[in-house]
Amino acid sequence: MGTLQIDILGTSFAIQADESNDYLETLLAYYRQMVKQVENVAGADALKTAILAGIMLCDELYKEKISGKQKLPSEELNELERITLSLIQKIDTAIK
Repeated sequence: MGTLQIDILGTSFAIQADESNDYLETLLAYYRQMVKQVENVAGADALKTAILAGIMLCDELYKEKISGKQKLPSEELNELERITLSLIQKIDTAIK
């Protein structure tokens, strides 16, 4: 089980997940990269930036999924989806 301290877009909170700290840090780094791209282009407020970065990540995932060039077996993709949904739920709980 890993713990991740998230400090981004003026918000700070910690989450715990069934993943290693290294994996969680990698996800956060990738999300920060998306946020930076949005900020450089749109210069939106924090909430809009977070939403646009999330949409960009969903776009990447969906394009990969429909391209038929899935590099991971279906079972692994299902597990990744489960983990992602679990992390989203924990983030939602942490910021309420």
